[in-house]
Amino acid sequence: MSDAIKILGISATGYHGVFPEERREGQPFSCDVSLYFDLSPAGATDNLTMTVDYGAVAKLVEAELTGEPVDLIERLATIIAEKILDSFLLVDSVEVTIHKPLASVGVKVSDIAVIIERVR
Repeated sequence: MSDAIKILGISATGYHGVFPEERREGQPFSCDVSLYFDLSPAGATDNLTMTVDYGAVAKLVEAELTGEPVDLIERLATIIAEKILDSFLLVDSVEVTIHKPLASVGVKVSDIAVIIERVR
């Protein structure tokens, strides 16, 4: 499917990570999502019910970024992908990128990110 809605840079402070200081102090996370599904019905009808409310998707993502901590951003991405597919039935597949720019890896990096894709 080549049609997509992309929401980039959903940002919030989260408490994810394996180190105690990550859980205690928190750090910035951001998420990009790409929702793949047929946009032609919405394009033909100009009807909101024929597409996905990207504001609702962004709120779902923000709630997970700030929500229950997990150790791995791989897990966080998986939870977000599963919730999007469960909540937005028009979506055929979703790509989720989690950015953790302040990840403690022992060298200076501008970002650490994981990218997953899940298909209904």
